[in-house]
Amino acid sequence: MAQQAQMRSSPVDEQLCFAIYAASRAMTGYYRPLLDAIGLTYPQYLVMLVLWERGEATVTGIGQALQLETGTLSPLLRRLEALGLVRRNRQVDDQRSVLVSLTSAGRALERDVISTQNRVGEATGLSRAESVQLREALHGLTGRLRAAAG
Repeated sequence: MAQQAQMRSSPVDEQLCFAIYAASRAMTGYYRPLLDAIGLTYPQYLVMLVLWERGEATVTGIGQALQLETGTLSPLLRRLEALGLVRRNRQVDDQRSVLVSLTSAGRALERDVISTQNRVGEATGLSRAESVQLREALHGLTGRLRAAAG
């Protein structure tokens, strides 16, 4: 009886999923000490990015922008409010909806983040065009995987 060839999976370093995972960990690891210096965690930084862009947003709107559930966001927002960076207010016309807005301290923090973003950009070694191309490819990949998952 002839022996069947054993099927093996691809090595981990040939897996796209691992390359994305490793890059994500490296990115957040590079951000960590830079954000620590201004008193933010990486998830808090992402929330602040949405608010700096929009000025204010509902919790639902922030969740949609960051692809996060409300249950994940609520503790982040409580901590940001305790730090004096945001305010949360229930909407008068819809008590279920909470509007999150920046305080003056939250708005001022954006200036400190600009140098952080520049340092991260330099650390990647990517040109502006390469960075845009990679980001667009990753957004496309995310969309296709979400669509395939239903």
